[in-house]
Amino acid sequence: MRRVEHVMGFPVSLRIDDPVVAEEPADAVFAWLRAVDARFSPFRADSEVSRYDRGELSADELSADLVDVLALCERYRAATGGAFDARLPGRGLDPCAVVKGWSVQRAAELLTRAGLRRFCLNAGGDVVVSGGPWRVGVRHPEFADRLCAVLDLTDAAVATSARYERGDHILDGRTGRPVTGVDSLTVVAPTLTEADTVATAAFALGAEGVEWAAAQEGCEVYAVLPGGRVLRSAGFPTAEAAAA
Repeated sequence: MRRVEHVMGFPVSLRIDDPVVAEEPADAVFAWLRAVDARFSPFRADSEVSRYDRGELSADELSADLVDVLALCERYRAATGGAFDARLPGRGLDPCAVVKGWSVQRAAELLTRAGLRRFCLNAGGDVVVSGGPWRVGVRHPEFADRLCAVLDLTDAAVATSARYERGDHILDGRTGRPVTGVDSLTVVAPTLTEADTVATAAFALGAEGVEWAAAQEGCEVYAVLPGGRVLRSAGFPTAEAAAA
């Protein structure tokens, strides 16, 4: 089975390679992601996040899911000394850097609980796979038609934070300025919750974030710095690589 839908502002593709596949698990995945977007988007005035940010909901009234997301935001804010922050000066509460990986990982768990064993769920380039091995490409930060690495993944997740799609959109929460010391930073981890959040938090730290990410339990890192210099952790599961 293969399905693609546009959710949360980016394409989400699901491929299931199990021999017998019903439609219901895939339906549940996309229904969950649409519900997450409605509840947690800071760009929707009626979302739980927006209502909480405006003071219309107290901390005691928040859903367990949002409490979980905000706890993750605070964990990584503290771990990066404030470089990663869901509350940047001049902006409202924006937990999107956590919500994406967290929600897609939860979607993958829906598939696993439905008994599926071999699938690939790709949310705007951030990927969680089950079974395998799967080959996953990492886009080159300078050339959209090239890959800088190809990974072999089994029961794992990979996420990339980079400047190529939205420019200098990731800010260092300590300074409020865009991060320019890294062109792209890719993290492989056991879950997409970890991979996506660690990649964004590490990117916010700048060049020092590469070593920080590699020190996180279960994480492997591949980074391209300005000028094309590549840094990677020893266990990064590269199948083949192109010159960066």
